[in-house]
Amino acid sequence: MPGKAVPLDKLLQSQGFGSRKACRQLVEAGRVQVNGQACTDAGTSFLSEGLLLQVDGQDWPWRAQLYLALYKPPGFECSRTPQHYPSVLSLLPAHFVTRGVQPVGRLDADTSGLLLLTDDGAFNHALASPKRHVPKTYRVQCKHAVSAAQIDALLAGVQLHDEPAPLAALAAMLVDSHRLDLCIDQGKYHQVKRMLAAAGNRVEGLHRLAMGDVRLGEGCLLGLAEGEWCELDATALAQLGKRQL
Repeated sequence: MPGKAVPLDKLLQSQGFGSRKACRQLVEAGRVQVNGQACTDAGTSFLSEGLLLQVDGQDWPWRAQLYLALYKPPGFECSRTPQHYPSVLSLLPAHFVTRGVQPVGRLDADTSGLLLLTDDGAFNHALASPKRHVPKTYRVQCKHAVSAAQIDALLAGVQLHDEPAPLAALAAMLVDSHRLDLCIDQGKYHQVKRMLAAAGNRVEGLHRLAMGDVRLGEGCLLGLAEGEWCELDATALAQLGKRQL
């Protein structure tokens, strides 16, 4: 769509505001403004680049694709069809979900922290792929005091059931007697919990601090509270290997 004028109803549809018919009805009902100006003709065409859509008074810059960061609270599943808890997608605007935004990988329902989401399938696959070895850093609350021997074991590599070779952490730093920051780049099923168990401890709380260089509490995520989301800016995307918006 960039570089070519597109009818307003089609622009709205591309952003997840419903079917073409539903978007026409939104426009004709006077619920849509474009760049601050009212428009009730759904057939009026606009260039998408730099376009600001306003639906029911809420600003929504036009995006070819969405790249989001969410501070996931515990008690949410990373699934469109959750089984036991609400979906993390319920924390996003409905039209984001309609346009196909999906989590990049998964966090367990009881795990909190940084979750990336996008409707860019290639970007999602690349980030989630084990071949990319994207570092992920977790704050781990342990049942027992963490010993130096356990830190050494995590760094040297622990053997997990059904894994052909030991898995080692990239970094393991003690925060206090029962907490450590653990960085891994493999992303195996329940990996942090299984690694701590193999090292002789037990995870009682898990919080993702970072993916790559994108961290909660810094840059575009400054001040993000549990359940809040923001768009990733160009700097964050570049840090994740996405060179163009």
